[in-house]
Amino acid sequence: MTTSGIGTIVIPVSDLTAAKAVYGALLGVAPDVDQPYYVGYTAGGQHIGLDPNGSTGPVMYWHVTDIRTALQGLLAAGAEQVQEVKDVGDGKLIATVRDKDGTVLGLLQPA
Repeated sequence: MTTSGIGTIVIPVSDLTAAKAVYGALLGVAPDVDQPYYVGYTAGGQHIGLDPNGSTGPVMYWHVTDIRTALQGLLAAGAEQVQEVKDVGDGKLIATVRDKDGTVLGLLQPA
């Protein structure tokens, strides 16, 4: 598996409007994605997403060049699949697994 590191962190929020105010102030930039189902910011080379329909904790997305190979490698190493490979728009692919301690790890293959 080849990864360029954690490039995306998605944070579950209960109030998207309130979260936008806080993260906008923290990051000092306007969102580059602003939809009722997701708000995303790019700051300092990272993408920070706010998801009102997210899990119970933040998910770190490791950017990979081949998501299917990376996913198979993690499953073979004992991770449990949470979400299959999914196109979230414009060819960007994501998937998630859970390690033995319950931590959810995300994989993201840019378009």
